[in-house]
Amino acid sequence: MTLHVRTLADRPDLEPAIEPLVTAGWPRFTLESPLDRAYWGRLLRQFAGYQVVLVDGEGRLLGAGHSVPFRWDGRPAGLPGGWDEVFAQAMADADAGRVPTAAAALGVTMAAEARGQGLSHLLVRGLRDAASGHGLADLVVPVRPNRKAVYPLTPIDRYLDWKTPDGRPFDPWLRVHLGLGGEVLGICAESMVVTGTVAEWEEWTGMQFPDSGPYVVAGALVPVEIDRDRDQGRYAEPNVWVRHRTHTP
Repeated sequence: MTLHVRTLADRPDLEPAIEPLVTAGWPRFTLESPLDRAYWGRLLRQFAGYQVVLVDGEGRLLGAGHSVPFRWDGRPAGLPGGWDEVFAQAMADADAGRVPTAAAALGVTMAAEARGQGLSHLLVRGLRDAASGHGLADLVVPVRPNRKAVYPLTPIDRYLDWKTPDGRPFDPWLRVHLGLGGEVLGICAESMVVTGTVAEWEEWTGMQFPDSGPYVVAGALVPVEIDRDRDQGRYAEPNVWVRHRTHTP
């Protein structure tokens, strides 16, 4: 199979196909972040050179990766609190004219027919190359450990201690990043926070929440906390900061 990784700046014709790809590839509630709704269009257009697409020889979209430039001092302690904060900071940096020093990946999505074929690493490399092409030495990623959704009651720090028999990370997505030379910098305990009314959470999940308390939800890395008295559900997703060094031109 012939595969090509391009930036969205090179293939702007693929922009209309990206949103359906992402919508189909992620749990509904993860797409309800206020930042996602506010900045999605701006991300694709203003930062098209930081978005990458994977296409086959016939030009079909097989996957997409998203990133954004921001200003970082290079210290793990100087990283934002996770996905929410780095996205917001990147937009604020751009508005203020601050020169970026790194890029942050916001997500990688594979089309259904391309999953399970070991192709996602091509998009991570593409995001790293895009950062390098803009003269940035680091790509940092609030990695969403995808198998954690099978173990939502296990604390994230304990989950990260799990290993395969050959000593690699138990989580497949972390294995991809570390296999590409990524370095774990730490846990972002509340990387993405999504809140909504109980009715909204019932719509997003197809579940009912008759009482207050924690609920295990399909696709969620940790339980969703439902408070019926306040008519609110809250999901605080933990991620893992990983740094990829780029080869700047």
